[in-house]
Amino acid sequence: MNKLLVSLAGIALTVSAAGVQAGDVAAGKAKAGTCAGCHGANGISAIPMYPNLAGQKEQYLVTQLKAFKAGTRDNAIMKGMVAALSDADIDNLAAYFASLK
Repeated sequence: MNKLLVSLAGIALTVSAAGVQAGDVAAGKAKAGTCAGCHGANGISAIPMYPNLAGQKEQYLVTQLKAFKAGTRDNAIMKGMVAALSDADIDNLAAYFASLK
């Protein structure tokens, strides 16, 4: 019985450490057209003042997009761009750009 509890606790820790926040890459790609103007069609910006998004860590992208939306990261352009995004949209965009290399 104790082994079963230890095993279940280990599984629970593994699941929570892995996170359940993985977005849908295909849905993110479908939504990413608006991002291409500044960040490039494949997440690689041709304009030096705009960062590359391709290959960034998914959680980092989620955190930054939510910060722009909440206004805790101040950028007038990005605030307007993320205003209508749902949490699912943000997760999907982050998954898409994180999947690019």
